[in-house]
Amino acid sequence: MGRQHWKKIWVGSAGNMVEWFDWFVYASFATYFAGAFFPSGNPTAQLMNTAGIFAVGFFMRPVGGWLLGRVGDRKGRKAALTLTVTLMSASAVLIAVAPTYAVAGYGGALVLLVARLLQGLSVGGEYAASATYLTEASDPRGRGFASSFQYVSMTAGQIVGLGLQIILQRTMSDDALHSYGWRIPFVVGALGAAVIFYLRRNMLETEVYEEDTSHSEERGTLRALWQHRREAFLVIALTMGGTVAYYTYTTYLTKYLSNSAGLPKETATLVSFTALIVFACLQPLAGRLSDRIGRRPLLITFAVGSTLLTVPVMTLLKHANGYWPALGLALLALVVVTGYTSINACVKAELFPTGVRALGVALPYAIANALFGGTAEYVALWFKKAGAESGFYWYVAGCAAVSLVVYVTMRETKDLDLARVKAGEGSGESSLTTAS
Repeated sequence: MGRQHWKKIWVGSAGNMVEWFDWFVYASFATYFAGAFFPSGNPTAQLMNTAGIFAVGFFMRPVGGWLLGRVGDRKGRKAALTLTVTLMSASAVLIAVAPTYAVAGYGGALVLLVARLLQGLSVGGEYAASATYLTEASDPRGRGFASSFQYVSMTAGQIVGLGLQIILQRTMSDDALHSYGWRIPFVVGALGAAVIFYLRRNMLETEVYEEDTSHSEERGTLRALWQHRREAFLVIALTMGGTVAYYTYTTYLTKYLSNSAGLPKETATLVSFTALIVFACLQPLAGRLSDRIGRRPLLITFAVGSTLLTVPVMTLLKHANGYWPALGLALLALVVVTGYTSINACVKAELFPTGVRALGVALPYAIANALFGGTAEYVALWFKKAGAESGFYWYVAGCAAVSLVVYVTMRETKDLDLARVKAGEGSGESSLTTAS
């Protein structure tokens, strides 16, 4: 892979890291600021309120997917990526300065809600713009490897967030963290976004996009996407199981270990931090493997493993009595999830032609995340509050089982030539041309 390819991957990934740092910091620090925006009472109810606002951000992602996917297909990947990080910076500033319930009543929660809506809009476009950019910018023989850096950067954002949380836990009192310390990561996120804005303003456009000659008025439109409706529904179905599993073992894991397993917050955070470092390192290895053996074997391995192992792993995690048992189980789960996360970006991008690729990835993926990924934590807490927490384990396994059917029946995309994926009628096989 040449120097220019690495430069494009670095800039795309660095911005993605800051985007997801801001996105995940909300979840990882929720236990500290949940009581700041809502009346005192049941801690689980407060977490459900903040989880509800977290989920609302996901429901803005389809809007962001449509809007920023359209920008990416009509104005270029660079334009979409620059716009997403601008929106994310604004949302981080809003959360950092949001007034508490004691100061402004529910006004603070309203500011929090507006910020999450902006974050949802931003991330809804970031995923697709980043997935498309990384896939198009890479060597055709190494698309799986290159696109795996999307989840490396996403996970790195969460690792940095958790690392900052560990530092703050070690250097500040619990009262200080609940009072004002939780604002610090959002200030850091806003500053990081400003740096990435500068980098993205000077980034290079992908050659695949620049060389595309299909500059019709329907480029990046819903009408153009409808011609590839089979692929769009395929993206929703193949995302379903992966996004639920990913958010269960990353975003929700710290709260689950603290709220259900009874581990101290510091121990739960350290388990997540260590597991995510290993998880990030696994992504390029699995991506490279997919370039050799194909995408479907990894996806099928994930779905089978998640379907069979979710219930026993989550049950054992609930009874984990220390750092090492919890870490071992978390790593087992994340190794399985790697089969999805390492390659899902390029699989989706490989399904669509250049003129509708960003929108084709963004909108269906955002819809799937709004329905399944963003609600995973809320569903988990709902089951817990209802006294049937194990029901959530079966829910996660069931979503993976549905995606398994899709993985088994879909065609392999590894050898597709991105420049020769044709505009078809959404008929699946006829709309995909393999490389000669």
